[in-house]
Amino acid sequence: MASAAPHDVIVIGGGHNGLVCAALLARRGRSVLVLEAESAVGGAAATREFAPGFRVSACAHLVHLMPARLIEELSLERHGLEWAAQGLPTSALMPDAPPLPIESQSLGADRGAYEDYAAQMQRFARALGPVLEQVPPRLGTHEWSDIAGLMRLGWRIRRLGRSDMRELLRIGGMNVHDLLEEHFASSALKGALAFDAVLGTNFGPRSPGTVLTLLYRLAAQCSAGPRGLAQPRGGVGALSAALARAAAAAGAVIRTRAPVSEVIVEGDHAAGVVLESGERIAARCVVSNADPKTTFLRLLGPRHLDTGFVRRVTHLRARGLAAKLHLALDRAPAFAGAAARLLGGRLLVAPSLEYLERAFNHAKYGEYSSAPAFEVTVPSLNDPALAPSGQHVLSAVVQYVPYELKGGWEGKRERLTARCIDALERLSPGLGASVIGSELLTPADIEREFHISGGHWHHADLAFDQFFMVRPVPGATQHRTPLPGLYLCGAGCHPGGGVMGTAGRNAALEILKSTAA
Repeated sequence: MASAAPHDVIVIGGGHNGLVCAALLARRGRSVLVLEAESAVGGAAATREFAPGFRVSACAHLVHLMPARLIEELSLERHGLEWAAQGLPTSALMPDAPPLPIESQSLGADRGAYEDYAAQMQRFARALGPVLEQVPPRLGTHEWSDIAGLMRLGWRIRRLGRSDMRELLRIGGMNVHDLLEEHFASSALKGALAFDAVLGTNFGPRSPGTVLTLLYRLAAQCSAGPRGLAQPRGGVGALSAALARAAAAAGAVIRTRAPVSEVIVEGDHAAGVVLESGERIAARCVVSNADPKTTFLRLLGPRHLDTGFVRRVTHLRARGLAAKLHLALDRAPAFAGAAARLLGGRLLVAPSLEYLERAFNHAKYGEYSSAPAFEVTVPSLNDPALAPSGQHVLSAVVQYVPYELKGGWEGKRERLTARCIDALERLSPGLGASVIGSELLTPADIEREFHISGGHWHHADLAFDQFFMVRPVPGATQHRTPLPGLYLCGAGCHPGGGVMGTAGRNAALEILKSTAA
């Protein structure tokens, strides 16, 4: 049965980017329907109960990339978003020394070098930040809008001044290992700074292009403003819930338990969707928050696309290398020498560049690391409602865990969970005995549970050939696709992944421009 009247826009997927896109389109008077496959919105940016009484952010567990002006524009705090903590510190955990806060006053002999480095990287981030919040120009056209976009980018870099401009051009294609070796002596500091360049990627510190991924993260953080690393009260799912309320308040309709099986094509134009139930829903245009491979190869289908384009999508590098570990604890973990302020923040297990590179080496051969790197938070310290009274939740990103494990994952998940707990036990004696429940989501689990091809949080690697003007692939840039009326708004398009919402905002602006009366 088809809808009596078509919608202006159907959004496939109620993840945070889809909700941002829906809210902004609805605020501009468009009739918007959001279709979410699961029973609640949020996708990977959801809060889940993994053990009785223990709740945790499913994938990303902190908010530090979403632009402050987007939060204000959508009035998310008025729609229920509260912060359990803001301005969280980052510390490097080491087996034989107290945690090292990544703050200039704690860095000893590296203090001056760190202050200079941080100041210069912030200048680069401020110059590049606006690039993330704009639809990128196209290459190889004579359109004035594309030429002007390239000129604006060049002007932002030129305004850095001769010295900074030369340095940015020098380091832009470097690996982060070499960059940090130039600046610092402390192994712990170098390991912690390098972790931000490889988190969620298929790279090690020596991989070319890791300075690019670091600059991407810093540019997004710069746009997020003074809130810094922040933890929503109720987990990241509370942010998605606030986005859903903002979209609904603007007039968008959100349907859950409504998985889409197909994009309808009529007259070489996207004309709606078919649900797995068989229901057909018409719309003037469709925007997909799903990853590019799901959108083009499954929902649309290769028969509607050029062979060369299908080949590019098929070869898009989009296999995750990060897992998520959740531990239910009967008491608060204790990391030796860590003050309460640090325990409530972000704790990194990446004690050196060499440690990170060795961890990455295993992944090249389809193995998980014998000594993984971690990003650890204990969210219940800031938000006690996430766990029963007196008990706690530990949430950790585990790097590196391959999507396809040599020999398969059968019986290996428990072994990796035990290895992760043992690694954390060396830093927090007694942790293992306090574990009363656990959950490990490998990239394969993330693919299955959150409908992300390859289980990649960014939907596709952030690399020079899959970034900015060519993201995700040539022919599907600027949030448009080869099929008129079909758009992309997910992490697989510019500017990329993370709980940012910028891809959804940019897509909404592009749809409004291209469908203006």
